[in-house]
Amino acid sequence: QVQLVESGGGLVQAGGSLRLSCAASGRTFLMYAMGWFRQAPGKEREFVAGIIWRDGGTYYPDSAKGRFTISRDKANNTGYLHINSLNPEDTAVYYCAAKRETDPLYDYWGRGTQVTVSS
Repeated sequence: QVQLVESGGGLVQAGGSLRLSCAASGRTFLMYAMGWFRQAPGKEREFVAGIIWRDGGTYYPDSAKGRFTISRDKANNTGYLHINSLNPEDTAVYYCAAKRETDPLYDYWGRGTQVTVSS
């Protein structure tokens, strides 16, 4: 099993930036990729960024390109999501997740961190 714990959320003003962290522990050798998702009130969960743990390759949906940057620190088993130019529509619970190479879906999930953007 892989345990994931997010941190770095909070209240931020529109136009600001934020860096979220995701600390992984346990059987981290199982991690093939880490992803960040978010879920706003009344909306479905959406994928915002992913990173291949081994080589750092990144991928984003079109909706997230430009303002979201995912990175990782392999030595410390920590992933990051940096968000620029925050706006109230970015208010959501942000989750990190990890998946094994053999699985198409994300297997392991953190509990999430709340991001609230005030106008």
